[in-house]
Amino acid sequence: MKIVVCIKQVPDTVEVKIDPKTGTLIRDGVPSIINHDDKTGIEAALQLKEQLGGTVTVVSMGPPQADVALREALAMGCDEAYLVSAREFGGSDTYATSGILAAALKKVGYDLVITGRQAIDGDTAQVGPQIAEKLTLPQVSYVEEVKEATEEYVVVKRQYEDGYHIVKIKTPCLLTAIAELATPRYMSVRGIVEAYEKEIKVLGFEDLKDELELDMIGLKGSPTNVYQSFTKEVKGAGTILEGLSADEAVKAIMDKLEAKFII
Repeated sequence: MKIVVCIKQVPDTVEVKIDPKTGTLIRDGVPSIINHDDKTGIEAALQLKEQLGGTVTVVSMGPPQADVALREALAMGCDEAYLVSAREFGGSDTYATSGILAAALKKVGYDLVITGRQAIDGDTAQVGPQIAEKLTLPQVSYVEEVKEATEEYVVVKRQYEDGYHIVKIKTPCLLTAIAELATPRYMSVRGIVEAYEKEIKVLGFEDLKDELELDMIGLKGSPTNVYQSFTKEVKGAGTILEGLSADEAVKAIMDKLEAKFII
């Protein structure tokens, strides 16, 4: 079985700050990591490889520095890695990104595609399902457990709002992973050394253009526009009301709420 995992290199949101003047992320000096749900997908793929045999390929779309994330995936045990990168792809939203990744997957080949549920720098949860639609693949999102897997089908437990679904789905198919699916393994020392001996294959615009909607890639081809980004305001110190009767306390609270236009 050929399992392909789509991953994204994202800024570590614990340390991300937003420029109050421009409303954009300040990325300078912020470390990059593999998106958490994507890393869970890598682990699930490696476990399936150990069970069924085959290979695990990782694909990432991004700038050249995404090479680091791909090598981390190789060090975890993946067999090969592809970087999808070109100036024409810059600024792509989820719709454009899914089209580009779908084109890349056609080049790479697959029996099973795994993506993370969503990226921590966007939280849209759109790219995985959109890839499945563009490849006309059956899909299951929010997968929290693979209960059975064969070359012909997989049986998965899908997280739902107030319960779960058990779904049997034929391969080739696409799954989106959530944190409960697996605990990612650590890189081994030998794996790290071997990861830097392997080639990261690059797929550029010229490699994929025949499979792309050329007017639907990059910033110009992205229908989504970010109106504003902002951080939550820090709450001010509270006011303690002491020595008041019940009626006085109620009046003081009502005055505060009216002053803030809450009532």
